[in-house]
Amino acid sequence: MQVSSLNEVKIYSLSAGRSLPEWLSDRKKRALQKKDVDIRRRIELIQDFEMPTISTKIRVSRDGQYIMAVGTYKPRVRCFDTYQLSQKFERCLDSEVVTFEILSDDYSKIVFLECGRFVEFHSQHGHYYKTRIPKFGRDFSYHYPSCDLYFVGASSEVYRLNLEQGRFLNSLQTEASESNVCDINPVHFLFAMGTAEGKVECWDPRTRNRVGLLDCALSSVTADTEIEGLPSISALKFDGALNMAVGTSTGQVLLYDLRSNNPLIVKDHHYGLPIKSIEFQHQLDLIISADSRIIKMWNKDTGKIFTSMEPEHDINDVCLYPNSGMLMTANEAPKMNIYYIPVLGPAPKWCSFLDNLTEELEENPESTVYDDYKFVTRKDLENLGLAHLIGSSLLRAYMHGFFMDIRLYHKAKMMANPFAYEEYRREKIRQKIEETRAQRVQLKKLPKVNKELALKLIEEEGEEQQFSKKRKQKNLPSLLKDDRFKVMFENPDFQVDEQSEEFRLLNPLVSKISEKRKRKLKILEELEAQGQEEEEEPEGKASDAESSESSDDEKGWVEEVRKQRKLLRQEEKLKRQERLKEDQQTLLKPQFFEIKEGEEFRSFKDSAKKQKLMKKTLEDRLKLEEKLGTLNVSDTTVGSKQATFKLKKSEQQRKQQEAEKRHRQERKTLRRSASHLKSRRGRGRLFH
Repeated sequence: MQVSSLNEVKIYSLSAGRSLPEWLSDRKKRALQKKDVDIRRRIELIQDFEMPTISTKIRVSRDGQYIMAVGTYKPRVRCFDTYQLSQKFERCLDSEVVTFEILSDDYSKIVFLECGRFVEFHSQHGHYYKTRIPKFGRDFSYHYPSCDLYFVGASSEVYRLNLEQGRFLNSLQTEASESNVCDINPVHFLFAMGTAEGKVECWDPRTRNRVGLLDCALSSVTADTEIEGLPSISALKFDGALNMAVGTSTGQVLLYDLRSNNPLIVKDHHYGLPIKSIEFQHQLDLIISADSRIIKMWNKDTGKIFTSMEPEHDINDVCLYPNSGMLMTANEAPKMNIYYIPVLGPAPKWCSFLDNLTEELEENPESTVYDDYKFVTRKDLENLGLAHLIGSSLLRAYMHGFFMDIRLYHKAKMMANPFAYEEYRREKIRQKIEETRAQRVQLKKLPKVNKELALKLIEEEGEEQQFSKKRKQKNLPSLLKDDRFKVMFENPDFQVDEQSEEFRLLNPLVSKISEKRKRKLKILEELEAQGQEEEEEPEGKASDAESSESSDDEKGWVEEVRKQRKLLRQEEKLKRQERLKEDQQTLLKPQFFEIKEGEEFRSFKDSAKKQKLMKKTLEDRLKLEEKLGTLNVSDTTVGSKQATFKLKKSEQQRKQQEAEKRHRQERKTLRRSASHLKSRRGRGRLFH
């Protein structure tokens, strides 16, 4: 599968690669696939999706299940079933097909317009009926409401054939000498035809009268375009009820609004070749126009190029699979091309695996490789002495350089650098020497950051490997080889601080274990400095002594923790004494303050208190707040500290609380007085 990219739009060519000849047996085809890598890697989306010589037209049925194509030689039509990914049937015809149309949802009703003025009808079983029209036909359209076929060709008349009555009706008389293309609007069924004089005539099928005339030849001539001869209409396509795209024989595409005589936009292909096909892509508001050399996709509002494709062979027809990003072309070659552009839409449901395939390719991007071609810059050409070839057919300009034949490149390189083989030979010898060195016993290369932690992990891996061999278990992945933890051994910001309080309290035996590792590190560094190739065992104590030491360490870990805590307290005392000395040595100088506008001066007490607090260390401030009761600090089981704060209340909050207290007291007194009065009244009634 070949991948190309233009304007950051990836295009996957699903028909790239060599095709096997039909006359080969299945056995020979399988043998070739085993031998040839290119044949084995190709993607054959639909089996035998090709014609014997060339293909002229390609269509998709309305239900999306069948793809039909016509070609030569001999003249034939082939139908491919997308659900089976293979050919369904093939029918040979008497003469070459100019164009054809699928009238039904599937392949059961097809109409062919042939070269010898013949119109051939096919049903599901095969050939059904054949008739002739008076003049040579070039295009036709089907009017669904009246079941009429409109034929245009080398005549000023438009012939009408009614399929319901089975007879020709009165033809439409036009002003044109000849007509090339025609189309019927799918919304209001307006019939439009493109003439050889560069005009578009619009007819109403209900009244059989002409309702409009557009002079496209005059509108296609702009300041930027260079036209030789009178442009005729070569392609025509409706989009919705109001838009219409017209292609000319000189390579321009004009987009019209039916309510205006002037085009909305004029797009030039700059090749001077007649436009063969026009398609509309509604999801991204694109127009896909094609001549025999290039397929261009551009925005219908701005005319800006979206992407383009240049197939190897000339293009005869383009078909966009509905509601997807798949594009098919009929070419001047046996193989019909299939392109998949994920930006335009998803893959059709019958080949949904293409989405997964392209996603995998995007996750693992590879450099684009062109078979038999080499990309070179202008500087490379000067080094090879081929700068004089710029502008010739041997170099093809592309982006900031050129493509040239790989054989010519190798010859020029041999001439420019005759000692290239010697360099290649030295490189191969060096690689073989490195391979032999890799088989020897190598030193353990430790990272620059966290060397002791890396050594600890290596030791633990060795123990786990021995344990897993005994138990016959799978080894777990190493942290040193894992990309997620790669930064921990490269970035110095992740260096473990062994002098921190938390580290020393959480690892009481780290000092003794680190001493052993430091010895090993020293030995390894000495061996690396000497450049020895075999790893020597470090001198040390026997395994029995080491095991006894480990047991002693396990017994005395509590004493180690106590020692560490004593050392930490002593260090804190020394730091406090140093800070007190610094505070005593510093002399206070008078300071002057400015009062802002709108503020009143109260006193220096608050500011002085705040300044004293700011000068004190965080530890002293915390102790002061502990005395006041606004802070509570406690040690956790892990060794860290936990602090709980009580927020200070502002003056407004205090005033509000005092007012609330007064209000509550007043309400209590009122309630007591009311209850006292009630009790007195009750007593008075009893006495009465």
